[in-house]
Amino acid sequence: MKQTGKLIIISAPSGSGKSTIIGRLIDDSRLRLAFSVSATTRPPRGEEQDGVDYYFMTEEQFRQEIEQEAFAEYEEVYPGRFYGTLKREISRLTTAGRNVVFDVDVKGGINVKRLYGDHALSIFIQPPSVEVLRERLVKRGTDSPEDIDNRVNKAEYEMSFAPQFDHTVVNDVLDDAVHQVWQLINDFVNE
Repeated sequence: MKQTGKLIIISAPSGSGKSTIIGRLIDDSRLRLAFSVSATTRPPRGEEQDGVDYYFMTEEQFRQEIEQEAFAEYEEVYPGRFYGTLKREISRLTTAGRNVVFDVDVKGGINVKRLYGDHALSIFIQPPSVEVLRERLVKRGTDSPEDIDNRVNKAEYEMSFAPQFDHTVVNDVLDDAVHQVWQLINDFVNE
């Protein structure tokens, strides 16, 4: 089947506003956006359902899918704890005419772009500066000072990958960043 939907990859360091921006855009029917359901080896929590919240797999099943090159991207977050995006999930959504949004780390974003080429748009959301990022993380009040230091160090590393993305949007003023990302996605899905 021919893919009719396209892929939108959005990556950013923690605290850059990526999830907030995606949250503002996901319900805009003009963009026809959909999240893909990720696969994981972690057990379901609470009322989570297989195929709705995640595709729950054993570590053995996940490793078999890796061997069969069934993933567009995956990561072993902790030993034996995997998360990934199945190619067949992407195909399911794009053949239905939906544009798939990936909220992934920078390496995952680069891998998906490499795999899908011009069928994917990659956008890197960047904080105005490392100092502003640190302030945002402190204001959140959810991390210890040590965790904030670790996140800022990781962010500096992740920001070095920005040139590998199709576009970089600096999230200085949230509404402006949302508009810029909306425009990039709208232009891409309607070209």
